[in-house]
Amino acid sequence: MYAIIKNGGKQYKVQEGDYLNVDRLDAQPKEKIVVTEVLAVNNGELTVGAPFVNGATVELEVVTEGKDKKVITFKKRRRKDSKVKRGFRRQYTRVKVVSIKA
Repeated sequence: MYAIIKNGGKQYKVQEGDYLNVDRLDAQPKEKIVVTEVLAVNNGELTVGAPFVNGATVELEVVTEGKDKKVITFKKRRRKDSKVKRGFRRQYTRVKVVSIKA
């Protein structure tokens, strides 16, 4: 059984027991979060919502918070003596999928 959920403008395919990094949430470790924005559920037969599946929820448990590796953007315009270097580290919340209810 798997589900496709929407969180933070992104879509994730999840199964029970999966770990995933979502955008930072205001939640403490061991706290439960219920996601109601379920786009599709497959439990032998695919159910697609319009836009969300009625009555479907995914329960997540917060494991930890952290920062990803640094992503560097570098722009250089040749022969113009112009260059820009910027770095960015995304903050995330690591969650575990506890259950999928459809």
